[in-house]
Amino acid sequence: METVPRSRLVVRVREEESEWEERRPGPPVHDDLVQREFIAAAPNEVWLADITEHWTGEGKLYLCAVNEVFSNRIVGYSIDSRMQSSLAVRALNNAVLRRGNVAGCVLHTDRGSQF
Repeated sequence: METVPRSRLVVRVREEESEWEERRPGPPVHDDLVQREFIAAAPNEVWLADITEHWTGEGKLYLCAVNEVFSNRIVGYSIDSRMQSSLAVRALNNAVLRRGNVAGCVLHTDRGSQF
């Protein structure tokens, strides 16, 4: 499987029932400090975070998890019925409380608005 460079990626967005518009992703909001090298030589050097949606019998739930790359363990998380920035903030606060001194740690996320 060939990887397409991000600069060549085109996303098709459906505007109305019969129209499609092609858009390119905007420029990165911040520098990519990880450079897609998801490795760490010691604990608390690199964390990854993302939000997933899960359907339940009572509706949707959103889970934001923070993964510590060195140990490959979830070090913080938050669950809520709404996907807002507070979901990510709570997960990150949870991770910091569990891990203690995290000065210099790089947190890598996608470009979601919650981050």
